[in-house]
Amino acid sequence: MTVSVFLLIANHQVLSQVLPKEGSVLNYRLIGFSPPALQTTGSYELQIATGNYTSFDSFKKNISLRLPYKNRKIIGEVPLFGKAYTWTVADVQKKGVNGELHHFSTGSTNGVDTTLTRLRVLQKATKYKDAYVFLDGTRVLYDMDGNAVWYLPDVDGTHIEKPILRDLKLSPAGTITFLFEELNAYEVNYNGDVLWKAPNDGKISGYTSEMYHHEFTRLANGHYMILGCELEQWNMKMPSATDSSFTIFHEGSRSRDSSAMRYPKVPFGTVIEYDEKGNVVWSWKSSDYFRRSDIYYHKGRANRPEIAVHENSFYFDEKDSILYIGFRNISRILKVKYPEGTVLNSYGELYKQDVPESGNGLFCHQHSVRRSESGYLYLYNNNICSHGASLPEILKLEEPSPGSSDLKKIWAYQCTLEDVDTTLKGFHQFPTGGNVTELPDHSLLANMSTTYSKVFILSDKKKILWSAIPEKWNPVDKRWDMIYDYRASLITSRQDLEQLIWNAEKK
Repeated sequence: MTVSVFLLIANHQVLSQVLPKEGSVLNYRLIGFSPPALQTTGSYELQIATGNYTSFDSFKKNISLRLPYKNRKIIGEVPLFGKAYTWTVADVQKKGVNGELHHFSTGSTNGVDTTLTRLRVLQKATKYKDAYVFLDGTRVLYDMDGNAVWYLPDVDGTHIEKPILRDLKLSPAGTITFLFEELNAYEVNYNGDVLWKAPNDGKISGYTSEMYHHEFTRLANGHYMILGCELEQWNMKMPSATDSSFTIFHEGSRSRDSSAMRYPKVPFGTVIEYDEKGNVVWSWKSSDYFRRSDIYYHKGRANRPEIAVHENSFYFDEKDSILYIGFRNISRILKVKYPEGTVLNSYGELYKQDVPESGNGLFCHQHSVRRSESGYLYLYNNNICSHGASLPEILKLEEPSPGSSDLKKIWAYQCTLEDVDTTLKGFHQFPTGGNVTELPDHSLLANMSTTYSKVFILSDKKKILWSAIPEKWNPVDKRWDMIYDYRASLITSRQDLEQLIWNAEKK
């Protein structure tokens, strides 16, 4: 593996301690070194050897990496996970004169074991070759050549490979946020230390937990916003046969073939904003809106009433105080005024009694609604209303002028299958997952998820700038299978990467 090295020579606050800490086990190969302060002038370098050495003679014979010493903040990349390392600072003009030997090791997990998991690059990056990509399907940060440089360790007593992890990404504060589906949400530093944990106390849902799901974001003001769920009794009796994949929960019976009429309990979405201490400072309940809406007339494919709308995405425009919320099952986006909570507009088909669903003509079972820097809505359109005949799309949409509810499509890109048997196109369907995020130059990072999990960067001219597929080894069939990846996110700025690494050691 090629070893990449870069030095941080900008003005930084001087660290008082030596890093990495003696004997520490690191969950990353991209390491911030803070050598001991030097009392004399000279030409120094930081030397690193793979292995655990206690004598200088053994250490010198195994030096594999040398980094120029210019200040006490140096970042270097060691070659492997699951290895011990020894390092020191040496005066290169006085050969043989070395400082104290320091020791650390890198840990390992299935996500960084290249015999078990890999990110296979289909198209190499040029413009974004120095970026790094988070994949929540593997819990790993990769460079653009597909090399793992960081992994999320076990957090808060939870074994990281067990629960479903969602929305792993860099925060505006130079930390990392993510959630365990329906369990809890966390902000951690580069070392995996918990900095903030959602209270999950059921104050909004009225239950024992908030049932967090899909998306969790640290806001620019230091608050946290997350999707939750509440089980609300519907105010109209419905047959138990309405129950679709247990998305509607009936009191007193789990029968799926009963014709008895009952008041169902429906999982409606919530949006919760917490402050730094975990206090609820704002919340919004979709049930308040949908109880007075047209979804009474919405029916699923079996022509049964379907009122579980499935909230799956939000975007908070902090500048304009507007919240966009996506609902997959009814192919709808709501535009909500913050903090009033009033619905300013509803984008999607309106349902009418005894009128079959026809679709909104723009998107179907969409994910990842966002607002671009130029003011357009954009989203990942799963596009499944055609029953698998079409591939997903990335859409940019112009919002209507006041008094209108019709979105206008101004840009569309149909996703493509690469390195796959095109005769199996019908096999690759995209009912769940997928996301798209605008990058600083207005390119888009997207991942397709589900049965075909390609991650790619797309220019505004619809040119693929980089693409890759996360895979895991299938020992039974002896092949590489795609990994379901719900969302991907990118670190494009060197400054953001530096902040993430050094923030881990702030006291």
